[in-house]
Amino acid sequence: MVDVRLQSEIVVEAEDRVGVVAELTRLLADMGINLLSIMVRTEDDRAFVHLVTTSQSYAVEALRKACFEVRERDVVLVELPHHPGFLSKVSEALARKGLAVDELYATVSEDGAVGVVVFCTSNNRLAVQILRGR
Repeated sequence: MVDVRLQSEIVVEAEDRVGVVAELTRLLADMGINLLSIMVRTEDDRAFVHLVTTSQSYAVEALRKACFEVRERDVVLVELPHHPGFLSKVSEALARKGLAVDELYATVSEDGAVGVVVFCTSNNRLAVQILRGR
């Protein structure tokens, strides 16, 4: 594993409407904030946009100033070599210690060497320790 760390994730709750993702990402882009990961899910008439950025505190401040409903939560961010089986090894290590993965999203380009996985368990601090081999 290249990197395992506890990371703050921004969760924006907004009305589920056309253009909400464009509005959020434009706001961040205009501030020069890069996205490390993004996941969008909808539930009834609400959109939930999960963000990890290069500057979480500035992103939170800008989103709140733009009147978005924002909360933060801890997640585990793992950078893994892009080879078959690495995500399997991570999930198996957590399962052996009794930690279930509650939510997970990941991305990697087809020719990329490293993938980024963001996930949440019932005990993220323990998950980080397990994956660091401690």
